[in-house]
Amino acid sequence: MGIAELDREADVPEGTGVGTAPRTLAEALRAGGDEALAALLRARPDLLSPVPNDLTQLATRAGTRASVVRALERLDRFALQTAEALAVAPDPAPYDVLLSLLTGSGSGGDTTDATVAAITEALPRAVGVLRAQALIWGDDERIRLVRTARELLAPTPQHPSPTGLGPTVAEATSGMSPGRIQDIIATAGLPATHDPVSAVTALAGLFTDRTRMAALLDTAPPEALAVLDRLVWGPPYGEVTADPAPPVRWLRDRGLLLPVSTRTVVLPREAALHLRGGRAHRVPEPVAPVVAVARDHRPQVVDSAAAGQAHLALATAEELLKSWHQGGPQVLRAGGLAVRDLKRTAAALDVPEATAAFWLELVHCAGLLASDGEADERFAPTPAYDDWLDLPPAERWALLAATWLTATRTSGVIGTQDAKGRVLSALGPGLDRAQAPEVRRRVLLLQATLPPGAAADRETLLARLRWDRPPRGGPLAELREQLAVWTLDEAETLGITGRGALASPARALLNLPLAEAAPLSPEGPGGGQEHDHDCEPALAASRAAALLAPLLPEAVDHVLLQADLTAVAPGPLRRPLAETLSVLADVESKGGATVYRFTPGSVRRALDAGRSASDLHDFLTAHSRTPVPQPLAYLIDDVARKHGHLRVGAASAYVRCDDDAVLGEILADRRSAALRLRRLAPTVLAAQADPATLLDGLRSMGYAPAAESAEGDVLITRADAHRTPPRTAPAPVPDGPPTPDATLLKAAVRAVRAGDRAATVVRKEPAAAAPLTAGELPRTSPADTLATVQAAAMTGSALWIGYVNAEGAASQRVIAPVRVEGGFVTGYDHTADEVRTYPLHRITGVAELADEES
Repeated sequence: MGIAELDREADVPEGTGVGTAPRTLAEALRAGGDEALAALLRARPDLLSPVPNDLTQLATRAGTRASVVRALERLDRFALQTAEALAVAPDPAPYDVLLSLLTGSGSGGDTTDATVAAITEALPRAVGVLRAQALIWGDDERIRLVRTARELLAPTPQHPSPTGLGPTVAEATSGMSPGRIQDIIATAGLPATHDPVSAVTALAGLFTDRTRMAALLDTAPPEALAVLDRLVWGPPYGEVTADPAPPVRWLRDRGLLLPVSTRTVVLPREAALHLRGGRAHRVPEPVAPVVAVARDHRPQVVDSAAAGQAHLALATAEELLKSWHQGGPQVLRAGGLAVRDLKRTAAALDVPEATAAFWLELVHCAGLLASDGEADERFAPTPAYDDWLDLPPAERWALLAATWLTATRTSGVIGTQDAKGRVLSALGPGLDRAQAPEVRRRVLLLQATLPPGAAADRETLLARLRWDRPPRGGPLAELREQLAVWTLDEAETLGITGRGALASPARALLNLPLAEAAPLSPEGPGGGQEHDHDCEPALAASRAAALLAPLLPEAVDHVLLQADLTAVAPGPLRRPLAETLSVLADVESKGGATVYRFTPGSVRRALDAGRSASDLHDFLTAHSRTPVPQPLAYLIDDVARKHGHLRVGAASAYVRCDDDAVLGEILADRRSAALRLRRLAPTVLAAQADPATLLDGLRSMGYAPAAESAEGDVLITRADAHRTPPRTAPAPVPDGPPTPDATLLKAAVRAVRAGDRAATVVRKEPAAAAPLTAGELPRTSPADTLATVQAAAMTGSALWIGYVNAEGAASQRVIAPVRVEGGFVTGYDHTADEVRTYPLHRITGVAELADEES
């Protein structure tokens, strides 16, 4: 997928035009070529579920409400404005009438010459888009909008049109008495007619005659014109009293305001179009807004900034998962993470809560974090986390970036309420937003239209996004705007962008060329250029990792020990060194160089993990570029000397020590009262607390106890002991059917064409047989069926057959039999475009094709 996908629907293939005026949408589809049919199925993949039997079924499905709504939601603003203009135009409407509705045709219009020229240039493309998506059909002299689209876009009192126009005169007067209609045309200066239909026609003719309408408005009071000015651009409805003011009465008596109810009047469409100068829209938008450049940087600076942010992203993700090695917070009963646990996570990562929620959701979507499924259910890293850690840093980042690009779980909605008023929590249900991947990709592709190193102006980028997919009101429109804003922030956090500009690894991830930006054009970002849309996601991620790898800092295998009990890592540490040092010391500060601090607690933690004092001395000597400072050596020896002097086991819990004086000190210490200790023997104390509480209590008193097993051996504590069972990453929630690939499109077009040929083929009917209705299977006796098939196999002619498969599904097929034996007929099936064998007992009947089709 690439830039050209933003307006792929604008690339109208050859064959969408119609040479002769079709009478139905099915005929229009039949007259188009295979490329036009493939373009329709690509733009509206819902029409492929399942593959239609023929073009009549495809046309019917293309006119269903759900499919038309989905197609309208994916039009750009000007294509949608074109469809809205057709909804208020006569049916059918010539191309010139459509053009005049968009440009204006009278003195009342204030459209500039430049706008008129832009509309004139852009309208063929918009009409081509609508025709390619089967929303309109017919030639340029008789353009018809699909009936369902007209019903959706035409103005009604319950659903006003975006054009702001009201009903026609005929629609507004449908329930009016004939006498009242005659009074209106008489007051308007028109001659009386013999029936209401002609009266309505005369009134509509007055409003559409620019000369006579101008003369009528010249006699209107200024107050009446002011009323029209308030209604002309919509909404066209107004409230009136039982005794309206004279200006309103003047307008009502002449039909310029027609009653909808006892207290509501409406400005008829014909009158509004005259006042607007013939324009359906107040502000036509034939040209997409240009995405402006906010700042310009050298591409190398952008890539370096993005690489630095990518390195920080990896460090943050690793720190988050490492902090939950022994089991993270508990899972709420309704699913998800408690607010207090989210706050603690944010504090531990030293980031805002929204950023912490973003990282939690990202590693969860990547399959690195999940619930363990135990009775006391907690979140913990998955086995995939260990595999992820073994990857090179650039590949780890590519996995996270590719996951973010396709994930539908959206951290930005955490803390809001769902439709039932329940608060949405991190890692909980209800966070999927199907539009998120499409919005993310569009935002990044719009940024890719700028020159390398250029950062997009946020407001113009959002304006372009609104033009590409016009908001139609409601919560979904607001959500798309929020998703775009979140995308810009998250892309910077993840290292997709650097200083607001798209980085080279991100361009590779999107399958875009790296040398230069694609120019903007009326066809949308990409200017109709073709890119490798079918590039595998894994290959794109590999390309992105290859570009990022040289930009990331090299991992180092040493630290610099200092006399103040700190160690400075001059860069990212290699994994074994980082893991051991994180146990032996605490991270004090992060940045370009990480500072670790050695404390008695951190040294004890390393001894608890099974290291001896000599092991720690050897480790520091091997990995330090500076001599081991004496204070650090003394700290290690002092803690090691005390470590394990006290032993804690389970009685509930006990403490034993070879030195009974130490136990006496513990009993005499007031701080041990909460542990409720008592002496069982000179070297043993019993406690009513559990071993973990007893260990923590003694350590808070300054001792260095060690836990022991039932056999008396020291228990070694591992920091990375807890993992969930193997988990599958949450699958993105699709926003409708996926876009079909070229292979599926080719097969679908072939099947639909073959099925249509079978359904519309001209066949010979027996003289005594009644003609078959559309879709009815032929009926012949088994003997006649066998004789006809054998004769066709001998002459090489084609037959039209009715067939019922093993599942009971009936179909019509055109076959050319080549062999009949053993109760089966083998022949070339024109419908399936392959040789097939059919049981004769499943053939309901046969008919010969007419001579011109055989």
